[in-house]
Amino acid sequence: ICIAIAALKRCSTQRQEQIPPLRSCIASRSNYSGRDDKFIEILVLTQSLSALRRPKALCYTFPMKMPSFPFTTTDWNSVPATEHPGETGMAFWRTLNFGEIRVRMVEYSAGYLADHWCSKGHVLLCLEGELETELADGRRFPMKAGMSYQAGDGDPGHRSVTKTGAKLFVVD
Repeated sequence: ICIAIAALKRCSTQRQEQIPPLRSCIASRSNYSGRDDKFIEILVLTQSLSALRRPKALCYTFPMKMPSFPFTTTDWNSVPATEHPGETGMAFWRTLNFGEIRVRMVEYSAGYLADHWCSKGHVLLCLEGELETELADGRRFPMKAGMSYQAGDGDPGHRSVTKTGAKLFVVD
């Protein structure tokens, strides 16, 4: 711990300012609740030292939970498309699964309206075209190329609609 503290003291002021958010982030995580301050402090120092080895890394950034799988590149044009009819229009999915993570290139035809309300969480990036994401509570979010949304599992449900068609990259 003494070596870790000495290394942190040599850390830039900007990095030292990132340590309190890291401490509160770790302390608030459910899997660390009830742990004593020494445990939290050691975890803070470990994460901070790890970030020092990676000059541009943020000290308080936690890794996303990704299953173990080999490094993969994807030529989406070679992934077969499957058809998914909407209430109106059609969706074409090119899908790969990596453990519990599904990655898709999705194309909506002009006039597409999803045939269901989805409560699954997604990270969705609009690559081409325009669409609107409608929430079950009535809110609507117009999206165009370069925009994304991030939704966790659960309510409110959401669905997509597009007048002109759209191409999306989706992770869920």
